[in-house]
Amino acid sequence: MDDQFEGGYGDGMRVVSLDPAATEILCRMGGEALLVGRSAGCDWPVSVSRVPVVRLGDDETLRSLAPDVVLAGDAPLAASAEIVRVAPASFADVLDECLRVGRAVGLASAAERTMVEMREAWWTAVDHVAPFAREPEVLFLDGVDPLTVGGAWIPHLIQTAGGRHSLNAQGASRRLATVEEILEAAPERVVVCLRGKDLAAHHAEMAALARQPWWPLLPAVLDGPGRVAIVDGRAMFHRAGPRLVDAFRFLVGWINGVPEVIPSDFPWESK
Repeated sequence: MDDQFEGGYGDGMRVVSLDPAATEILCRMGGEALLVGRSAGCDWPVSVSRVPVVRLGDDETLRSLAPDVVLAGDAPLAASAEIVRVAPASFADVLDECLRVGRAVGLASAAERTMVEMREAWWTAVDHVAPFAREPEVLFLDGVDPLTVGGAWIPHLIQTAGGRHSLNAQGASRRLATVEEILEAAPERVVVCLRGKDLAAHHAEMAALARQPWWPLLPAVLDGPGRVAIVDGRAMFHRAGPRLVDAFRFLVGWINGVPEVIPSDFPWESK
């Protein structure tokens, strides 16, 4: 049976997504054509820019779109449609949410295929993690003024990819870090991935970092080029969606010296 008829919805299924991760999940399984409304933050894939924006609290616009299903985060929402709360907090959650969204919008088979593809991409990358190699300390900066280290799923990604992330724990919120803490951790690798900023915006921030007296003291800088990476913070790491598998593949390839694992279109630069 074709996916478009699963659940009895047929061609008339209308979906509004008010959560960027949910939008990515829906589109990853081939459901972009079902999307009739989105939040302003739903910006990937870029083709969703054609879809009308629904502001939070704009119940009139939401009603006018007559959705069958609304994909939402945890914000308060009043709608006559089925509301599916999507709040992944890890890559494993993304896989689960993929299946749940697929069932809700009548694309269960496509969702299962997508989930299997993402899971295989993850475990194929894991095969390249050297099991007995020394784990390098990784500093993940998602802000530089003030200095902020990544949290939530980011420490787990780094640890699973073969690194250590001593400055924050899996599941903990992103947090401020002092220069003294960073120097004590002695990171051998540094990822600079600033929230909401593309690669071009990173260049000025990197120039400012390079002028700091403590920056040249980091092992990642002392040991020569290639141990500092800047990553597009608008595209990668900061959203618990399907692209987390691409971010993980980048970490595996970069940390373990297997560049062929890194997706060819991954938005990063080596420093």
